[in-house]
Amino acid sequence: MRFELLLALRFLREGRTQSALIVGGVMVGVAVVVFISALVTGLQANTINRTLGAQAHIVAKPIEPVARIQVNESAGTANIATLQVAPRKVRSIDNWQQVISAYEDVPGVVAVSPMASGAAIAIRGEGRNAVTVFGVDLPRYDRIVDLSNKLVTGKLRLEAGEVLVGTELAHDLGASVGDRITISNGSASANDGDRFQIVGTLDLGNRDLSRRAVYLPLHVAQNFLGLPGGVTSIDLRVRDVFDADNVARNVSRVTPLTVESWMSSNSQLLSALNAQSASTVTIRVFVSIVVMLGIASVLVVAVVQKTREIGILRAMGASRGQMLRVFLLQGSLVGLVGSILGALLSMLMAFLFSTLVRGADGNALFPIVVTWSLLLYACITATVCGVFAAIAPARRAARLDPALAMRA
Repeated sequence: MRFELLLALRFLREGRTQSALIVGGVMVGVAVVVFISALVTGLQANTINRTLGAQAHIVAKPIEPVARIQVNESAGTANIATLQVAPRKVRSIDNWQQVISAYEDVPGVVAVSPMASGAAIAIRGEGRNAVTVFGVDLPRYDRIVDLSNKLVTGKLRLEAGEVLVGTELAHDLGASVGDRITISNGSASANDGDRFQIVGTLDLGNRDLSRRAVYLPLHVAQNFLGLPGGVTSIDLRVRDVFDADNVARNVSRVTPLTVESWMSSNSQLLSALNAQSASTVTIRVFVSIVVMLGIASVLVVAVVQKTREIGILRAMGASRGQMLRVFLLQGSLVGLVGSILGALLSMLMAFLFSTLVRGADGNALFPIVVTWSLLLYACITATVCGVFAAIAPARRAARLDPALAMRA
């Protein structure tokens, strides 16, 4: 292959302008593909993190009672059907300890945590906020939503008489770590509510959630909500967030509970993510086609320009296979060199985007990570595209008749 490689390099050097232009085209194409792929990946990861940052991937709840139709029968009157709806109340999951053990054995589930939640009112002085009480087993729940990384002030701890609150709620109440607030179930006066000390504030990534979130120890929330020993839901975290629907179906077969994944409750978000992925694939395909057409057009021109040289080489004993490999090597070299330069350019583009594009708080909008696997994929794809683009020109060069080529 040394003869073919030297000849391919010589042909590329002789057509420096054409070679530089097509290498530049490959470079820009690869840079665009890598940068757009990294940008969309970072955007999707940031969107999923903000959406699922403070919620479980799968939630199991008690089955809601079905409304019943009651027919009133009386002599001499028409039958009148009335809709009987069961009164809404906080419902508990029976034997939830056994349910958690069963869920932990489901493939794809990495963490399971019980929760007792309900509505309440947070009071401090004249300030009153409608809140949602979340009673959690902190070590288990931290594996679900990673509260450790959301802690802003104080300590991540929950003991009797202690509470964790969202940063927005603390601001609304004018409270900070160490202050005490009253949590009331709304049916009693403020003086009859339970007093808790704030031990930490959390930024949950969602302003509305941070304004109403109050975390209590599980056993305290159970007594507060009138659910001694009970829980209202079981939260699960899965290994692959995009496989949550399949895992949820397996989980629903284990126990007769209502099981819902984040993909079902956030269907619009999932549609947007799928549209972004489809757009990225479309960009990759069309950029690859443009790169292939560019390489093919340059090599076709090169074959026409080098017709006499090809004829001389064939007359001197060069085989059809050798001429075929010369132009295939040209295509692969153009793709390889252009892809390496494009990879470097994409890293520069990602750095400039992260440095120059800032949010309202002065921080980067979201991290853009150009992974080595993405760069390797782009380089291999560009090189393969270069080889495929060179097939037609290479076959044309190999089919040239030496006598006719020398007279051209």
